[in-house]
Amino acid sequence: MPQSAPLPTSAQPKPASNLTSEGYHRGLGKRQMQMISIGGAIGTGLFLGAGSRLQQIGPSLALVYLVCGIFAFLMLRAMGELVMHRPTSGSFVSYAQEFLGPKASYIAGSMAFLNWAMAGIGDITAVALYMRFWGSFDSVPQWVFALVALVLITVMNMIGVRWFGEMEFWFSLVKVGALVTFLVVGTIVLGLQLPLAGHTPGLHLITQNGGIFPHGVLPALVLVQGVVFAYAAIELVGTAAGECEDVENVLPKAINTVMWRIALFYVGTITLLVLLLPWNSYHAGVSPFVTFFANLGIPGVDSIMNIVVLTAALSSLNSGLYSTGRILRALALDGSAPRYLTHMNKNAIPSAAILTTVSIYLVGVVLNYLLPAQIFEIVLNVSSIGILGTWAFIVLCQIKLRQAINNGTVRATSFPMPGAPFTSWLTLAFYACVLVMMAFDYPNGTWSFCAIPVIALLLVIGWKTFRHVPNHEAVPQTVPSIQLTEDLLEHTEHTRKRPNKD
Repeated sequence: MPQSAPLPTSAQPKPASNLTSEGYHRGLGKRQMQMISIGGAIGTGLFLGAGSRLQQIGPSLALVYLVCGIFAFLMLRAMGELVMHRPTSGSFVSYAQEFLGPKASYIAGSMAFLNWAMAGIGDITAVALYMRFWGSFDSVPQWVFALVALVLITVMNMIGVRWFGEMEFWFSLVKVGALVTFLVVGTIVLGLQLPLAGHTPGLHLITQNGGIFPHGVLPALVLVQGVVFAYAAIELVGTAAGECEDVENVLPKAINTVMWRIALFYVGTITLLVLLLPWNSYHAGVSPFVTFFANLGIPGVDSIMNIVVLTAALSSLNSGLYSTGRILRALALDGSAPRYLTHMNKNAIPSAAILTTVSIYLVGVVLNYLLPAQIFEIVLNVSSIGILGTWAFIVLCQIKLRQAINNGTVRATSFPMPGAPFTSWLTLAFYACVLVMMAFDYPNGTWSFCAIPVIALLLVIGWKTFRHVPNHEAVPQTVPSIQLTEDLLEHTEHTRKRPNKD
């Protein structure tokens, strides 16, 4: 029997081994994926938003973070099952196309874009607000800082995925280091009962200031929709999985560690904050961590912490721009967005989609000029609508995937969502309740809830205006799919091991 001929040069898998089926580079390693998963769970919602939330509902914020964190984690496990079924940089947009159809894919992508567009405006606003901490910058308009932050992050996203991953790694490392430092220092202050701003730390700061629910239970329930924003971006680990080098080993570990991070970084830090200072010591527009370190009386510590929370805002902006670029391109490839969004630059970056997102963020720069005091809370509430829509579609896709697995039409994954389908439907019910509670958060939440019909109208207009035949040619035809690459590798290995009978 003659020996099999070698594979033609054009079919060799090696050149494509670092490319995805959508034409992206697999440039994210284990170290970067782990930090991206951490960075997604620590953002502006904690570093800046926690100040105003503590002011509104007091110590009960820790309980609200815990409840929201549980359902955010369940969504992430649903995403994990989908990714193990088929890794893709199109993320939930691609899964919605597969399991729910093109209209659902279009709505899912649009909700994600709404989330990130508003969150990005919130992030550049947070950067500008943090810069106000240093009085020497008072003469600089708020919009200038917002614009500088946007230009910096745009450049880093356009260079290449490794630059994004490396930047996010260091951003996340700074955030984690700062929170760990706070937990250590705060625990020492609490343990030694060191006076802070005239108050002795301890449980009495809660019991003597209205208890866990100083304003009642209803305000805490209503604020759930605002807390959801704090967890926005944890789904980014699923989007980034499409450009991960070893997704099957890295992703499950990255997702499973999110739960203890939520418990430690959110529930633990909020609990410690209200044990160190009365909850009404924290205020909107100022990071509670900066407030704590400022009251320590150690020169320069509050400035260092403000640099850290500034880094957190830049990290969130970095992640948002990365995510929206891939989401918009996935929509365009499916025929649900303008064709020009499929364009990629020489570094395999969806440059057209990223620059389109940047144009939306530029509107945020203008809003920082027109409404510098109100803009953060406004975009936070609108962003929550997008977050809930995005997470709901992820869970719906997981439900359809599990149905297909049970029917035997799809192979079971190695990372199933625990307790499904009960946990899946329970998660969807929770998201529906959060959406309803938004209507009672006056004025920002109420206006956001009332904007839902407007958003629905814009979705209809967008579908009728931009819908076109999918442009599959946008994916480089010289790049074999991942499945083809695996088949070629299997063929090569089989040929190498087969004995030569000649």
